[in-house]
Amino acid sequence: MTEQDNHLKLTVTQINLTEEGTDDAIKADSIKLDSATNSTPISDVQDKVSSKIVLATLNAKFFHTSFGLRYLYANLKELQSCCEIQEFIIQTRAIDIVEQILASKPNIVGFGVYIWNIVETTNVVNLLKVIAPEIKIVLGGPEVSYETEQQAIVQCADYVLTGAADVSFYQLCKNIINKTPPDKKILNSKPVELNEIELPYQYYTDEDLKQRLLYVEASRGCPFKCEFCLSSLDKSSVPFELELFLEQMEILHQRGARNFKFIDRTFNLNINTTMQIMQFFLDRMTDDLYLHFEVVPDHLPRKLKALLAQFPKGSLQFEVGIQTFNVEVQANINRKQNNAKSKDNLLWLRDNTSAHIHADLIFGLPGETFDTFKDSFNHLYHCRPHEIQLGILKRLKGSPIIRHTEAFDLRFNPLPPFNILSTNTVSFTTMQRINRFARYWDMIGNSGRFKYALPHILSDKPFDDFMAITEWIFNKTGQIHKINLKKLFELISQSVEALFPEKHQLVISKIELDYNASKLKSLFNGLNLYAVKQIEPTSKNKSLQRQQRHMS
Repeated sequence: MTEQDNHLKLTVTQINLTEEGTDDAIKADSIKLDSATNSTPISDVQDKVSSKIVLATLNAKFFHTSFGLRYLYANLKELQSCCEIQEFIIQTRAIDIVEQILASKPNIVGFGVYIWNIVETTNVVNLLKVIAPEIKIVLGGPEVSYETEQQAIVQCADYVLTGAADVSFYQLCKNIINKTPPDKKILNSKPVELNEIELPYQYYTDEDLKQRLLYVEASRGCPFKCEFCLSSLDKSSVPFELELFLEQMEILHQRGARNFKFIDRTFNLNINTTMQIMQFFLDRMTDDLYLHFEVVPDHLPRKLKALLAQFPKGSLQFEVGIQTFNVEVQANINRKQNNAKSKDNLLWLRDNTSAHIHADLIFGLPGETFDTFKDSFNHLYHCRPHEIQLGILKRLKGSPIIRHTEAFDLRFNPLPPFNILSTNTVSFTTMQRINRFARYWDMIGNSGRFKYALPHILSDKPFDDFMAITEWIFNKTGQIHKINLKKLFELISQSVEALFPEKHQLVISKIELDYNASKLKSLFNGLNLYAVKQIEPTSKNKSLQRQQRHMS
């Protein structure tokens, strides 16, 4: 890594933690400072050497990086010299994570807590407190920022910082180290101006740039009030200073970064800013540059479209939140969306750009029924996005969707991921049917493995067709997980034969194209493509055939 003036020199240590019973190496990244650190003393009255802070989180996959921890680290000022970042993945055993954290001999450990790691992080914190109760545990993140007192993980922690803790974590650590800790556990972080915080981008390591997804943000907040989302609590969208942001992107690009995921909730809200950022990357376009944005579907003015059309294949992915096309459900959740313009823009993006389109629907919203969701799916399918992500409504702590609980009899799973189980218009049985539909759609529709066959399987009523396939496969296997790819090819062919026999021979020819593209080693001719056993073309039985072989 090229050292910048006044920047800390970082090194990365890879730690292999092999989980018992598996062959997979579970990795953690530790960002540590070397002896070239340029720092100032913490305090004249404290022993700097004896103080150690570990910032830790459990990511869903090794490919992910913790943007939040890097923000905290960037704003630790003089305390950076006694801090390191440790990132794990949720499959790592809690005891192995605790061992690695304790090896650093920390006085303070800060955990980033999210809906995807709350269970695993609770186990780690519990174990850490049993082994080393003297360590001060600080929690932060969206999962502990609301309904805080009731949570089990909070009971065994020392402090919880709610809200954006870019600055408040530094102040808390300083108070703990200087032996002036706060007298209460739950501390509400005060809002900060974006120009008052240090940006974290220099703390992506060279290893991060090579192997992992980099998160960036040109703005914070969202002006929309969709009640299923925590961003609805924001008052507005606030941009970072654009020149400074692009300077940071230039440094990352010069260091070799080519994989950027923007976490802005509404990237195309301010079109002038959007175009400057897009032009910045277009001017630096190479075959390996990849950009991921979340866009508002009904806001693509002509000048932005002209720019988007210039990006080459494989360089753009747009995440487009549709959620529902039903106007009554949209009204229930306070979602403002021009459905006609959204459909037109999706079709335009598909026909005129090379962007990969990932569109979202949510099932279980207040007032949604099986039939209204079916209509939304059918409309979205005919807009031809590359992927349709079928999400199930989740009860995010603090989200305004909770206000509908009684009126719509919303019943949520009390355990993570807090998914909806039933409503006054959707039974638990129906919810399970949609869960299976979503899982099979991900394996078949979103995977891209059946791009030749699927258009010939589904008719102008794709939801009904795919639901029939879903129920046929589930009745046949009883599984929604651990279906190997070869078996999946067989099941799709068999289900089409049973459900749509008039399509079967054509579909087989298309499945063969998909199978060859999959690069599976076994021969296509060896697949069992028929639900009904085929009659052998010869009348000779196996005993007679065996006898003839011996006689020849």
